[in-house]
Amino acid sequence: MFGNNLSGRPATACVLYLLTILILVSGTALADLDQSVVQEHELSNGMKVLLWEDDTIPSLAIYTFWKVGSRNETVGNTGLAHFFEHMMFNGSANYAPGEFDRVMEDAGGSNNAYTSRNITAYQDWVPADALEVTLELEADRIRSLAVDPEVVESERGVVISERKQRIGNDNFGRLWEILDSTAYLAHPYSWPVLGWESDIENWRQRDVEEFFQSWYAPNNAVMVICGAFDEDNLLALLEEKIGSIPARDVPRGVVTVEPPQSGERRAILRKEASLGCVLAAWHIPEYAHEDLRVFELIDLILNQGESSRLYRRLVDQEQTALWSYIRMDDGFDPGLFQILVQSRAGVAGEVIEAALYEELELLKSEPVSERELAKAKNMLIADFYREMASISGRADALGAFQLFHGDWRNLFNVVERYQAITVEDLMRVAQLYLVEDNRTVVTLIPIQATAEEGRNAN
Repeated sequence: MFGNNLSGRPATACVLYLLTILILVSGTALADLDQSVVQEHELSNGMKVLLWEDDTIPSLAIYTFWKVGSRNETVGNTGLAHFFEHMMFNGSANYAPGEFDRVMEDAGGSNNAYTSRNITAYQDWVPADALEVTLELEADRIRSLAVDPEVVESERGVVISERKQRIGNDNFGRLWEILDSTAYLAHPYSWPVLGWESDIENWRQRDVEEFFQSWYAPNNAVMVICGAFDEDNLLALLEEKIGSIPARDVPRGVVTVEPPQSGERRAILRKEASLGCVLAAWHIPEYAHEDLRVFELIDLILNQGESSRLYRRLVDQEQTALWSYIRMDDGFDPGLFQILVQSRAGVAGEVIEAALYEELELLKSEPVSERELAKAKNMLIADFYREMASISGRADALGAFQLFHGDWRNLFNVVERYQAITVEDLMRVAQLYLVEDNRTVVTLIPIQATAEEGRNAN
C-alpha cells in the first residue's frame, strides 16, 4: 500500500533473517479473522496505539506512523520530512549517533524507515523479549532527539547525495519529478519527497528544529504492534515510556485543493539514454475513495503478468515496448494513476501512446469479461491474504487502513468491497478519469552525448 515511497533507510545486518521469520504463516485461519483481534488504545498524550496479538512466534513488529510527509512542507523548505527520517537515527539525549541501530541489533532486532508524500514510518522487528528496550529507544528519540548543528550539516550532505543518485542521475527519477511538477499546479504533491536541492542547501538550523517540534508530537502518530506480547504489560510499558511524553499542538493540515485539470499537459525530457519511454498520468481521487479499489483492479488487468493487456499488445504482439509499469498514488489527497512504458530501440513515443490510449478506450467501451475480472480479483485478494499472513504485513496494513482509509476496521471488509466491484464499475471509472483533458504526459527522448561531453565524463 506504500508503493509510492521514494525514500528508505538501508536495512540493517540481520533484517533478512528477521524478515524470513516474519513471513511465516500464522496458525490463525485468516479467512475467519474479524476486527475483534485488534485492540485500540489511546495513550494519555493522545498517541493512538493498535495491538494485534499473535504468539505463533516469539517476535514483534512495531511500526510507528507519523502523519508528516513532504506534503506538510512549505515552499523553500522542501525535503525536511525525508531529512528527519535520517536524523531520527542520529542521536538523542541518551544515545549517540548510530547507537539506536547498535542497541537494537544487540537485542536481536533490526529496523528500517521510509518517507512518502503523506507519512514517515519507522519499522522495528524484534524478539518479544526486546520489547522494553525497543520502546525505550523509540521514546528517547521522540522525547529528546539531538538536532546537533554538526550532525545537521553532515546529513545535509548525505541527503543531497541521495537526491543526486535517485533523481539527478536516474532518468526515471527525473521523469517522475517532471511529471509531478507538471501535473500539479497548486498542491504540495508537486515537489519531490527528497526536496529540491537548492532548498536542502539553504535550510537554516531553526528551520530544522522547528520542523521536528511541529510534527513529531506523540499525538501526531499511530503506533501499531503485532506479535507475541502480554497486553497488560505492554500497555503499562507504553504509558510509562511513551505516554509520558507531553502532547503538543500540531500545525494545520494541508488545505490546498488541486484545481481540476481542463486540458492535456505535456513535457519532454531530452537526456542521454539508450532508449526512450513514455510516462502518462491521470488525476484520481484520494486513496480512501472507493473508486481507488476499482483502479487496483484496472492496474492488474492492464499490467500484471504476460496475459495482461499491455504486455500482450505492446510487448508480445506489436513488440514496440520492453515493459510497462503502473503506479497508483496512495495519499491523503487526490493523486495520480500513472503508466510508464519503456519503448524498444527506434520506437517513437507517439507509437507507444497511440497503442496505450487504444487499450484504455477498450476499457471504456467494451465490458471486461467476467473471467478477466475474476482473475484480477483473485490476484488482489491473494496478495491481501499473503500480506496478512505475517505480523509485519498486518502491522503495515493496520497502519495504512487507519491512516489512508480513515479507520483500521475497514481492513476487515476490504475483501468484500473488492468482490462487489462489477464490470460496469470498471467502465464507469475508466470513462470518468482516463480522459485526455485529465492527462499529463512526459516523454523521454534519448540523445547521444557529444564528443566533448564524453571526454569530460572520462
